[in-house]
Amino acid sequence: MGKYFGTDGFRGLAGVELTSTHAFLIGRFLGYYLKKLKDRPSVVIGKDTRLSSYMLEYALASGLASSGADAYMLHVVTSPCVSFVCGSEDFDLGIMISASHNPYYDNGIKIVNSRGEKVGEELLDRIEEFLDSETELPSLKECDLGRIFDHSSGRNRYIGYLISLSRFSFKGKRVGLDLSNGGAFMIAKSVFEALGANVFVIGDTPNGTNINEGVGSTHIEALCNLVIDKDLDVGFAYDGDADRCIAVDEKGQVINGDYILYILAKAMKKSQELKGDLVVSTIMSSQSLSQALERLGVKTISTKVGDRYVYECMQECDGSLGGEESGHIILTKYATTGDGILTSIKIMEAMLEEKCTLSYLARGFSPCPRVTKSIRLKSKIFDFSPLECLNLTVGKDGYINTMVDGYRVLIRKSGTEPVIRVLVEGQDKEGCQALVTKIEEAIGNG
Repeated sequence: MGKYFGTDGFRGLAGVELTSTHAFLIGRFLGYYLKKLKDRPSVVIGKDTRLSSYMLEYALASGLASSGADAYMLHVVTSPCVSFVCGSEDFDLGIMISASHNPYYDNGIKIVNSRGEKVGEELLDRIEEFLDSETELPSLKECDLGRIFDHSSGRNRYIGYLISLSRFSFKGKRVGLDLSNGGAFMIAKSVFEALGANVFVIGDTPNGTNINEGVGSTHIEALCNLVIDKDLDVGFAYDGDADRCIAVDEKGQVINGDYILYILAKAMKKSQELKGDLVVSTIMSSQSLSQALERLGVKTISTKVGDRYVYECMQECDGSLGGEESGHIILTKYATTGDGILTSIKIMEAMLEEKCTLSYLARGFSPCPRVTKSIRLKSKIFDFSPLECLNLTVGKDGYINTMVDGYRVLIRKSGTEPVIRVLVEGQDKEGCQALVTKIEEAIGNG
């Protein structure tokens, strides 16, 4: 990770750590960079519903145009929508303005290449170098300046694409959607209604400051209550930019990313769509997942946390299914990134194919007890030394992943915010909680 760009783009407190000046300079550099490769480069820009997204959107577009690139505005969309439009139309780069599951006062800038994939470290390093320099880029004559266009038609094409992916009608199914007051609020309901579902929605009234507030994939209890109260067949919750999906079954039980990987692996193996009988997961996945998949004849590969690393591994091993416990699910046949709405459609397909409930599909996988904790730091600097008193040491990959008295302990820095993520799993929840408490106390005393 660099000074500005982490595992999921440039993210920070809007107006303080990520300012309109940053956005303008990023646009300015990207336009200059692309202009050397192409006479009239074009960049598509999307944003979520945060108040600051509008400021950053126009700053980026202004920077691009001042360097000779054309900016196409998708307006409020999801991250996977930007990737889809960039990869299916003739755009040189795509930019999404979002801080995903973070509170409204944070924001971020994610950049994807012409195939809709996250750009490589080399370009990000060059952007960071420019941001920290006093380099003056050349001014352009008026006739060489870029233009700014409305491109809401791209969002409509994305909606049409999602609708086309389902092999089944959802008619008669009662579906709950939690749109997190985020980027999916103008997309997901339209898709499910077009497919025939009877849709019940929460988190669809964004006001600029309520994204992820008590709703969305990180506050799944709201959707659980909706499913039970309305007697729904299934529910799906997304995060602020809808690249994650967490499901809720008809009993109100949470179906997280590990369950989803298990369910889709089983369905894809049956339909012979699971390449190499392989699933790519991360170190955050339950130890029980690989065991459950092995019983299906499916092997797993584990990567570092981050959908970037999952996708890179899938490309290397020609995998068709991968994802994270947090709900990033990547289906390479259909997308180059995690797509929460796409994931929902494929779960619905599995239910309809088997003519069964989601809870039935989840049978065969039972995660071992675990406790997770996110510990917010006063700064982004943390050296793990306070944990030495518990004989916990950092491995070569920059995080702690070890066994302690029969419990797996995973401690890592967040790649998107000043937070330490702690995971302990083992034979009983009480023991997990006791160990998490010790770790939290050691960090607090450090």
